[in-house]
Amino acid sequence: MPTDAPRKPADPVIVNLRNRAHGLSLNARIALVTVASAVVAVLVAGAISYPLIRQAAQQESLGNLQRLADATAVALERQPGPGPDQIPNRLANTLRSEDITALYVPRGASIPGLLGAGDFVRLQAGAVLDGQVSYAGDEVLVAVRALTDGNAVVLTQPVQATGRLALAALARFAFALLVGAALAVAFGLLLARRLTRPLRDAAQAAKRLGAGDRDVELAVTGPPEIAELNEALNELRRDLAISEGRQREFLLSISHELRTPLTAIRGYAEAITDGVVPVSEISAKGAIVQSEANRLDLLVADLLDLARLDAVDFSVSIVPVDYAAIATAAAAVWRDRSEREGMELRLELGASSIQGRSDPTRVRQIIDNLCANALRVTPSPGVLVLHVSAPQPGWVKIEVRDSGPGLTPDDCRVAFEPAELYSRYQGIRRVGTGVGLALVGRLSTRLGGTAHAGSAPEGGACFTIYLATNLGI
Repeated sequence: MPTDAPRKPADPVIVNLRNRAHGLSLNARIALVTVASAVVAVLVAGAISYPLIRQAAQQESLGNLQRLADATAVALERQPGPGPDQIPNRLANTLRSEDITALYVPRGASIPGLLGAGDFVRLQAGAVLDGQVSYAGDEVLVAVRALTDGNAVVLTQPVQATGRLALAALARFAFALLVGAALAVAFGLLLARRLTRPLRDAAQAAKRLGAGDRDVELAVTGPPEIAELNEALNELRRDLAISEGRQREFLLSISHELRTPLTAIRGYAEAITDGVVPVSEISAKGAIVQSEANRLDLLVADLLDLARLDAVDFSVSIVPVDYAAIATAAAAVWRDRSEREGMELRLELGASSIQGRSDPTRVRQIIDNLCANALRVTPSPGVLVLHVSAPQPGWVKIEVRDSGPGLTPDDCRVAFEPAELYSRYQGIRRVGTGVGLALVGRLSTRLGGTAHAGSAPEGGACFTIYLATNLGI
C-alpha cells in the first residue's frame, strides 16, 4: 500500500474538540475524571445489581404468594361447602391487586402444567409444590395448598408482575447511587480546587522569578510532590540571587580592572599630546602605554574566551601534543618572571614525554593562568611548583602548587566561579581580575577534564587539572 496515499481530512468538529481538550485546565480535568468515575461506578453497580434485585424480588413475591395461599386455604376451610366462589371479598381483592389467580381443584382433577393426579398424593404426604413453572406459554410463580377434604387450591402469579417490584427496588437503589455520585462530583470539584491551588501559586511564583522578583518564598507544605516543587522553586530563587550577586561583583571587578590600564593610557596620551613629557622620555612613556594596552588586550581576550566557552563557535584544535614539552616551554617563561619576583619555580615531570591529543594552545593557556595566579598571591620569597604527569592511561594531570596564603575549604568550593575569590580577598591580598581561574575551569571541561582546588604540601594552594589525552579519537 503506498505510504503517500492521500489521507481523509479530519473533521473540523473533532479537531476543535481535540484542541479544546488539550486546553483544559488541570482543575477541569480532575473534575471531569471524577464525574466520569462516578458515572461509570453507577452504571457498573446498576448492571451488577439488577439481576440480584430481580432475583430477590422474585423470592419476595414467591414468599408473599405462599402467605396468600395459606390465607386462602384457611379462608376456604372456614366456609361451608368450599368452592372457588367462597373466597372472602377482601382476600379476593388482594389477590386481584397482585395479579394473582386462585384456582380451586377438586380431588382427582388436574390442571396440566400446574397440578396432576399424583400431586394430590404428594401434597397429602407433606410435599411442597411451590416455585416457578411454565404455564400456558408464560413463566408463573405457583403456590399449592391441600385442603382437609382432599381438594386443593392453587395460586398463580406471572413472573413479569414481579418485575414491577424489582424496578421499584432498582429505582430506590439508583436514587441512592445518584446521590452518592453527586456527592462524589462535589467532593471531586473541591479536591480539584484544593490540589490545583498550590500549582497556581507555584506558577505565579515562577512568573515573578522570571520578572526579576527575588522576594518570592513558597511554603513547603501539602502533599510531598507539591512540597518538593515549592522547595525546588525556593532553591531556584536562592541560586538566582547568588548567581546575580556574583555577576554584579564580577562586573564590578572587571570594570575596575579595565579602568586601571585605560586610565594609564589616557593619562600618558594626554601628557604626550600636551607636550608635558620631555622628548627624551617619550619612548619610555610609550613603552608603558604599550604595556598597559597589552594588558588590556589580554584581559579582553580572556573575557571573550570565557564568554564563548559555552558557545558552539569556540575554537578547539585537536592535534597530537606532548604535554611534557608544553610544560617545559611554559616553565622557561615563568621561571624568569618568578626570579624577578624573588620566587623559585620548580618543574616536576612524570616522564620526559607525555603524548596525547588535545589543543596545545588551550593547554598552555591553562598553565599560564594557574602560574600567573600562583605568582600573584605568593609573597617573596616563595616556591611555585608546576607538576605534569600521566597518573593513568587516557589522562594527564597538570598541577600548580605554591607556598602562598592558601585557600579555605569554602574557597576551594567556589575557586573556579568568576570573581568569587576576587570579591572575597580584594584589599586583603593581591588579586587578579577574577577571570583567570574561571577560564581554567571552563577550559578544563571543554578539553574533557575537570578542575579541583585544594591545599598544597608547600603550605599554599594547589590547583589540579585532569585532561583527557584521547580527544578527537
